[in-house]
Amino acid sequence: MSTNAGEGRMAGKRVLVTGSGTGIGREVALEFARQGATVALHYAHSSVGADSAVAAIVQAGGRAVALAADFARVEPVQTLAAEALGFLGGLDVLINNAGITMNRPFSQVTPAQFDQLYHVNVRAPFFLTQALLPALVATRGAIVNLTSIHAFEGYPEHSVYAGTKGALVAYTRELAVELALQGVRVNAIAPGSTVVENHYKVSPDLDLEAGGRQIPCGFVGQPLDIAKVAVFLASEEARYIVGQTLIVDGGTTAWMPFSDAFRQPMGVQFGRGYVPGL
Repeated sequence: MSTNAGEGRMAGKRVLVTGSGTGIGREVALEFARQGATVALHYAHSSVGADSAVAAIVQAGGRAVALAADFARVEPVQTLAAEALGFLGGLDVLINNAGITMNRPFSQVTPAQFDQLYHVNVRAPFFLTQALLPALVATRGAIVNLTSIHAFEGYPEHSVYAGTKGALVAYTRELAVELALQGVRVNAIAPGSTVVENHYKVSPDLDLEAGGRQIPCGFVGQPLDIAKVAVFLASEEARYIVGQTLIVDGGTTAWMPFSDAFRQPMGVQFGRGYVPGL
């Protein structure tokens, strides 16, 4: 990465990015650092991605730390808040990116699977934000929640995941109204198809060119496409944007896909390794 420490639109800002060991979250953390911010990167299990991002930031002259927390329980979430504040010395921006996915026919979903997704995707960001609220009020900071276009459009076998992402949209809207008078802005981003490592784990032969042909803009998004929007929403340039969910999907939700794909079972299984019973 290339950055000049202390320079950029986020110079002097202190940022916590959850779920920043891989994919979109990692690139969001790197982009904030490129823009001059000091960054705390959260990861849940493997530290490899977060550690390498921290190393890149430090090598470029910035400041960053990697912090672990299991979002399936509330106590580690609250510990993460304290550890992040201890390193950062305050907080200007919270990026609630951490989340897990799972596809499973509605009739086969177990209570344990349901709970795992709602605990990580909804409960954790709720209580993390609550723990960090005094720090954000003190700086009149910004919160950006990462949801998904699954909150707006149906897709087979995603009843639980889509529910969590829809909850984040409603939560963003309500919290924005509640916190606006305290000077804290809350918004969200709903990414469309964005290439991350997990896609290659379940589909090693992933064809990006074919995937791009199904999107009006003609290509699949990259994590940096989302990261730049996150920086914008956290910046003063977005000071009049409150309670909104920006859909960043290359036009996916703008067209009517009259096909019978919804009739076919999915050929891949997301969630193995972190959702019980898969």
